[in-house]
Amino acid sequence: MNRARLLVFNAALNTLDYRVPEGMSVVPGSVVVAPLGPRQIVGIVWEAERLPSEPVPDAKLRPLLEVVPVPPLRTELRRLIEWTADYYCAPMSAVARMVLSSGGAIRGPATMTEYRLTGGMPERMTPQRERAMERLEGEQATIRELAEMAGVSDGVLRGLVNQGVLEPVVVDIDRPYPRAQADHAEPILSADQTEVADELVKAVEAQEFAPILLDGVTGSGKTETYFEPMAAALRMDRQVLVLLPEIALTEAFLRRFEDRFGAAPIVWHSSLKSTERRRAWRAIGSGEAQVVVGARSALFLPYANLGLIVVDEAHEISFKQDDGVRYNARDVAVMRGHFEKIPVVLASATPALESLQMAESGTYRKLELPSRFGGAQMPDIQLLDLTREQPERGKWLAPRLTELLTDRLEKGEQSLLFLNRRGYAPLTLCRNCGYRFQCPNCSAWLVEHRFTQRLACHHCGHDTAPPETCPDCGEPDCMVACGPGVERIADEVKELLPEARVALVTSDTLGSPERAAEFVAQAEGGAIDIIVGTQLVTKGFHFPELTLVGVVDADLGLEGGDLRAAERTYQQVAQVAGRAGRGAKPGEVIIQTRHPDAPVIAALEAGDRDAFYAAETDARRHAGAPPFGRWAAIIVSSEEEIEARDAARMIGDRRPKLPDISILGPAPAPMALLRGRYRYRLLITARRSANLQAAIRDWLGPLDFPRGVRVSVDIDPYSFV
Repeated sequence: MNRARLLVFNAALNTLDYRVPEGMSVVPGSVVVAPLGPRQIVGIVWEAERLPSEPVPDAKLRPLLEVVPVPPLRTELRRLIEWTADYYCAPMSAVARMVLSSGGAIRGPATMTEYRLTGGMPERMTPQRERAMERLEGEQATIRELAEMAGVSDGVLRGLVNQGVLEPVVVDIDRPYPRAQADHAEPILSADQTEVADELVKAVEAQEFAPILLDGVTGSGKTETYFEPMAAALRMDRQVLVLLPEIALTEAFLRRFEDRFGAAPIVWHSSLKSTERRRAWRAIGSGEAQVVVGARSALFLPYANLGLIVVDEAHEISFKQDDGVRYNARDVAVMRGHFEKIPVVLASATPALESLQMAESGTYRKLELPSRFGGAQMPDIQLLDLTREQPERGKWLAPRLTELLTDRLEKGEQSLLFLNRRGYAPLTLCRNCGYRFQCPNCSAWLVEHRFTQRLACHHCGHDTAPPETCPDCGEPDCMVACGPGVERIADEVKELLPEARVALVTSDTLGSPERAAEFVAQAEGGAIDIIVGTQLVTKGFHFPELTLVGVVDADLGLEGGDLRAAERTYQQVAQVAGRAGRGAKPGEVIIQTRHPDAPVIAALEAGDRDAFYAAETDARRHAGAPPFGRWAAIIVSSEEEIEARDAARMIGDRRPKLPDISILGPAPAPMALLRGRYRYRLLITARRSANLQAAIRDWLGPLDFPRGVRVSVDIDPYSFV
């Protein structure tokens, strides 16, 4: 090649042509450094015929500067980048940026300097230094990372370095990982597990694309079952990717993996230090990494020899990214399996309706685990009608549920209370004038968090200390909490059962894998009697002594106009119900509701998943909703409301008139103000046969918007706020 076309990480430029200097060797997929004006940029060499561009005369081409010493991105990954950009109407540069998500992996040295405490004391102690030394005990990282952990400036830590309180440590970033052994501790599987595992192993050994839905009830041992095809991939020296929906689930999975394979897998998520990201990225690209366990972004890493993808809890909506490139990792995982020609296992006890429909049509193969492992029985599920069995005034737990909590405590068994609402209360009022405490950046109420003594917005992260007086009328000591959050339920439990050891489990309290591991150890060790938690407790955890689950408000998920509300409610409640009775002792589930006749609630009580999905399928088919139709959303935002409204109206005025596509809006988004930006939405519904993406590109492509306006496209949206 004497000239190269680069995909560069600038959506406005996207592609640029360069000359390949004599003696330099590049191939499609090579990562290179090129000049752009006075700067140097990183780009990926691409097949010129796949990136059409205006031809540039050879004489005007500037030479490439260097080839980055990493393996070229494989053809299969380049095709995935193209497909993702095309399907989700995103710039290819934005998708490719996710592949090269560790800048240090392609540019940094093989060693770097980290710092740790020496045990010494500074000559002069300040509050900042004291806080830093307290928070950094046992930590080792770069100055910037330590400063973030400690909540102080870099300068404070550099002062501690000069005083000898922090010492430098040279770290070999690219040291090899311990090797997993396929036959380290082979498990004893049930007959059902063995049958399914054998089929999955055959799929891995066939080295062909095979999308497989692993549909197993809660407690059926899906993880141990899909460990066997992972072992088969290891024996073939192929890499394995396991996607998990929540970082909090990682530590429990790592422990089970290490017990089975003798070494921990490689972890990939947003909380990794830069050195850990670099080490993992390079090991994945070189093929040294055997098994990678990560969040959705792990899907775009440059695997050298991928042999299997597992998407655990594949129904989870957290696999859908709601900003940047708005992709669904579950669906992109299937497409990566298609390009790599490998099996993809979607594991779930409550599969997404789209996945079930794909299995019904024969596109996916369905393998089932219909019963719990070890003879454990599914829990007994009962409805508690709150219109007939009302809690005491100011309380949220009905008498029957509190009696059962007391009974389990006396028996030494564990209970779990589920409410998918963080904080103490969703709304805080002034009792004198009725003033509502609202986020200044969003169309949302501030949520009171009594444990941290803050009022917080769960959409933009804004938080503030509760004011001593009402901002509107000046009344002191006036705040009134309205409605329950998990903190309020935890307080009610402590008041009801003061001797009970209560654990609060939310994304606030389990913000890292280490905290999650500590919680699991306490629960398994019998140090917790009652768990009160949000959706984090609905998945992945296995506590044999947990025999009672109480759903505080099953109706909560049915509010707000979410078009998938019934399905989400069923999945969440069924998953949390599945935490009960996973050991030898039988489990019981109490679902508090004001709408016992609602189809989804009745299906939960009857344990009739098939009837619920059949009814939901008919409703979706009648409405032309996914999977029988297509949805897309266009979100317009600006810091100026008039600017956002005018841009949305211009888009609406230019809407195409197509027979198989219907366009609703524009209208203010339900969350009309988010992170300081005013938002308008258009919702698009289309038949399956419609070329939806092409229609959207032809529609939006010719339009020009002011610099302050952002227009984003959400294909297959899950969020409608």
